[in-house]
Amino acid sequence: MPHGRLGILFFEPCLLQMNIVEQQNNAAQSEVIVRIATAEDKHYAQEIVDEMYFSAQARGTGIARRTPEYVAHKMEEGKSVIAHGKDGSWAGFCYIEEWSHGRFVANSGLIVSPDFRKHGVAKQIKQAIFNLSRTRYPDAKIFGLTSGMAVMKINSELGYEPVTYSELTDDEEFWKGCRNCVNYDILMSKNRKNCICTAMLYDPEDHYTPQETLENFEEKKEEFARLLQFKKSWFLKAFLRKDKNKKANGGGNTNRHKALLHDLYH
Repeated sequence: MPHGRLGILFFEPCLLQMNIVEQQNNAAQSEVIVRIATAEDKHYAQEIVDEMYFSAQARGTGIARRTPEYVAHKMEEGKSVIAHGKDGSWAGFCYIEEWSHGRFVANSGLIVSPDFRKHGVAKQIKQAIFNLSRTRYPDAKIFGLTSGMAVMKINSELGYEPVTYSELTDDEEFWKGCRNCVNYDILMSKNRKNCICTAMLYDPEDHYTPQETLENFEEKKEEFARLLQFKKSWFLKAFLRKDKNKKANGGGNTNRHKALLHDLYH
């Protein structure tokens, strides 16, 4: 057994219409094709970055903004996975980024078209990009940061384990990507040792089986959820106190940041 880190912590017409929509969605799901993207897929790039932006706006979160050219380059390099319907309609996307001279890789920019959500497309893409990462970077540690329980579960199914931030890459370029996130001030106040997100890692030289990591997640998912809520509440209170002190001292325009944090966590 490897030395892993699992201890870290209506009415009938309406019903008929709903059934029709569900059948259509199920049909769409069964027709989704998930594959490695190529240069021939560059025409999807603008749609992909637009949806990344709109999705982040809807969730009230920040992401590292990517241009269509950046996404197209990932396609040309063979470092991304795309999903689409048999009719060519775009369904989802994810790409690989390498850090610390290839010692770490991250599966970034996971996005699914609204028309294909809640049908397992994200899970298929995550599996495909994970397999591609293992093929292209067999010795690299694969990591990610997430504040969502659904993504934590998918990662656990792949063999990821929750870890401390100190086990992630120290590449400055990676951490610069967090600057667009609404939680960036929290990250920096903790000296990049903690934040709202949970850090997860797959270490090819020291890991449990996917079955073991999934079992651990299922056993401790309520603890993970409580920890996530605790971090949100605790970090928020600290920043609300800081904003209050700044306002009392007449410093800066703190109302916008305070309101944003309040909307996110209340």
